[in-house]
Amino acid sequence: MADERQLDTRSRITTSRRWVLAAAAAAPVVTGARASADPRPAAAREGMLVQPVMTKLADWADVGRALGRPGDMKRYMYHTAFPRRDLTVFSHGVRINPALALGTHVSFVRYADHSTLLMGDTVVTERELQRFVDVLQQRGVMVTAIHKHLLAHSPEVWWVHVHAHGNDPVAVARGLRAAFDRTGTPPAQPATASPPVDLDTTAIDTALGVKGSADEEVYKATFVRRETIADGHVILPPGLGSTSSVNYQSLGGGRAALSGDLVMTADEVQPVLVALRQGGIELVELHHHNLADQPRLFFVHYWAVGDAVQLSQSLRRAMDTTNVVPMPGGAD
Repeated sequence: MADERQLDTRSRITTSRRWVLAAAAAAPVVTGARASADPRPAAAREGMLVQPVMTKLADWADVGRALGRPGDMKRYMYHTAFPRRDLTVFSHGVRINPALALGTHVSFVRYADHSTLLMGDTVVTERELQRFVDVLQQRGVMVTAIHKHLLAHSPEVWWVHVHAHGNDPVAVARGLRAAFDRTGTPPAQPATASPPVDLDTTAIDTALGVKGSADEEVYKATFVRRETIADGHVILPPGLGSTSSVNYQSLGGGRAALSGDLVMTADEVQPVLVALRQGGIELVELHHHNLADQPRLFFVHYWAVGDAVQLSQSLRRAMDTTNVVPMPGGAD
């Protein structure tokens, strides 16, 4: 009888713990609430991390020439886009606008120790993938993630995260250019004004709690982590490798296709996944972007088709389980 009572007690404790864990996973986390009074990485508190420094567009002229197309400045970052306009991709019957989910982007950041960090997200077809990676490796550019942004799409497309840190950004840019030259990535096109987005963007902004912006015919909104994010011994500026993004492609009548990703710490992963599914949003991929980030960050890519405002409300509930704030200055 004593053994039976002991087993019964253990069973009740185990069951109780399971209920507590399940409730914690399903319940929203209040934005900004954290156990530590100082959310910075330990190395940052000890003054060991290297800060990014502001640069001017002219400082990156040699990098731009090596990449073979003009870039622009996004706060600390020299940013260059390589949209895959050469691809006609369908997902669940929706033709994907390159600005929705087919945009290669690379960014360079200068640091106080005179080093330069490259991070980027690159779009390649399945046929291009292995040759693209081979050239990157030959040129000293690391691959930190290979994953997908879309479900049931044709042709098969992959997204490859690239990373390099050193003192010769021009050599890195040449390596990237050599890898892009092994793909069908098209030449740059002259910039044009974005047409009006056929969505109620005011209602979307209200639902999300952030001001978005148009990129061609796609509407975008961006959030950044509240914490200081480090990669190795360098601090990542807001917007580099640690953002949550929401991208809307109008389908008419207030409906939209949504593609984006949410950035999470480990304790936020399950609440986010639960909130997304409860909001009718499909999960595509759960993965990482960096190998040495602190705190450790995970990303979930998602997809949805439906009323843009209602989906925005669902996304806001998922976003509110994470420690993010609207990107300063909007989505761009």
